[in-house]
Amino acid sequence: MIPVCGLDELVPGEPRTFVVDGAQVALFRMADDSVRALNAICPHMAGPLTDGQYDQKVVVCPLHQYAFSLDTGECTTPEIPAVTCYSTQVIDGKVVVGV
Repeated sequence: MIPVCGLDELVPGEPRTFVVDGAQVALFRMADDSVRALNAICPHMAGPLTDGQYDQKVVVCPLHQYAFSLDTGECTTPEIPAVTCYSTQVIDGKVVVGV
């Protein structure tokens, strides 16, 4: 697990991208202060997932509206590959990501 940022650096509704162990990782702070982490780049045409809309279940790529599960990284459109989903924890106010 790699410390990435403080929980207070993430605002619900405003995902952010961080480089974690060489990978671009999108962090999504949820309403309950849990954090989800996915690869930040859509596999379809490299759309920035942090620019997409998200809710408690999915993030939608802003380029072509493909939706990816925040829990698994799976795309709701079967022909689009999943993005990597990373484990996260909030420990003493710090967000740590498993890569």
